[in-house]
Amino acid sequence: MRLIRFLVAFACLALGAVVGALNRQLISIDLGVVHLPTNLGVALIVALLIGVLIGGLAISASLVLPLRRRLARVERQQRVAPLDAGTD
Repeated sequence: MRLIRFLVAFACLALGAVVGALNRQLISIDLGVVHLPTNLGVALIVALLIGVLIGGLAISASLVLPLRRRLARVERQQRVAPLDAGTD
């Protein structure tokens, strides 16, 4: 499993290097307050990274956190249930 993760990480790094090398045109990103001069490859990679991070946070907020809360509630109920059964 570690080898597969290493290969996937290496492939992503290599793909990022290729994208950065093939898109060397200079661009200026206007953020309203500041102008960021950069090349197109870096801008593409940063935009993809920001999209992945925002998507991961959205998935975490909409799926993972509610499932963890539900699991904690079920575990609490299971801890309490054996105590209730012994009092009869």
